[in-house]
Amino acid sequence: MSGQRAAASRSIALDDGLHLHVARAGAGPPLVLLHGFTGSTETWESLVGMLEGTATIAVDLPGHGRSGAPRDPARYALDRFADDLAAVLDALQVDRTAVLGYSLGARAALHFAAAHPHRVAALVLESASPGIRDPAERAARMASDAALADTIERDGVPAFVDRWERLPLWASQASLPEATRARLHAQRVANGPDGLANSLRGAGAGTHPSVIERLAGHGRPTLLIVGALDTKYMALGHILAAAIPGARVAVVPDAGHAVHLEQPDVFADLVTDFLDGVPSENGAWR
Repeated sequence: MSGQRAAASRSIALDDGLHLHVARAGAGPPLVLLHGFTGSTETWESLVGMLEGTATIAVDLPGHGRSGAPRDPARYALDRFADDLAAVLDALQVDRTAVLGYSLGARAALHFAAAHPHRVAALVLESASPGIRDPAERAARMASDAALADTIERDGVPAFVDRWERLPLWASQASLPEATRARLHAQRVANGPDGLANSLRGAGAGTHPSVIERLAGHGRPTLLIVGALDTKYMALGHILAAAIPGARVAVVPDAGHAVHLEQPDVFADLVTDFLDGVPSENGAWR
């Protein structure tokens, strides 16, 4: 699978004035793409070229890419974004969609599925966390993220990204081609400090309790993709799979947190094969 598909971009204004940037490509049943923290719709450019037979809808999360960056951290809450995504789909006249989310985007996808289950045909969750169940652990993570947000605003995005890229979470990316790492770095530093800081404050891992209890009746086809080198998220993937009826986990060798980047061909094959098994007809999911 290879090739390029031209994307058409537009900005969709929501009722409160926030605008979300959307890039669409291809034809067929729709697939929403939600990037991770510090990412953008550019995260998915290579994958989009590999996904034949789908109409991809990549969305910049609030505070990222070309979407708006509200001043109020509460505006970044994932339950709020779930309703925002429903409004985006309304504007695009899309009733039901498959949703693929990575890391922060996977948490956003879970909240969308919990809030609007009738609009979800299938879920692909890459390196997903259901949220933190323990209140004390959540409070500690919120404090840590708030401190990190302060440093982003104080020191600027380039300095933050330099530190961010040295985290052990990204160690497996050291073997990526220099050009790939340069593109990823450019995507990260293109974000604004206020947007990234307030995304941490309003949508960081400690801001929302676990959604596991809300997923018990989900019942949609669900694929969880994890890298074998990312042991924390591999364990979380199995926890989520046990909570979602019929979900399965695909563990990708020689990959860490960003499987789509570290093993792109394997990732694309997993997504394509999974979506091929979801019933569709006349460009829509059944």
